[in-house]
This record gives sequence, structure tokens and C-alpha cells, in this order.
Amino acid sequence: MRLNAPKKNTWIIAVVIGVVGIIAKFVAIPYLSIYAFWLVVIAFVLLALATYLKGL
Repeated sequence: MRLNAPKKNTWIIAVVIGVVGIIAKFVAIPYLSIYAFWLVVIAFVLLALATYLKGL
């Protein structure tokens, strides 16, 4: 299995989603604080998929 580096835009989007999820865990953000854990999971899965799939 050959892994690829994610594109810069994909990496930035994943990091932003992950940071928002972490911040939402500690600061009350309406609607987002409820899904803080899932935002971090989505960011991780996006990075994993971008590493596995070429062109993402």
C-alpha cells in the first residue's frame, strides 16, 4: 500500500475542523459544542483518507 501526502487545502481544512472541535470542547459554542468529539473524528478521518487516496 502506497501512501500519499494530502494536498495543502485538504490538510488546512482538516486542521481547522479539528481545532474548532477542540475549542468547542472547552468553550461553549452554540451547536458546535454538542458535536466537538465528532468534529475531531471527522478531521482525523479526512486526513487519513487524504493520505490513502491519491488526489484528495
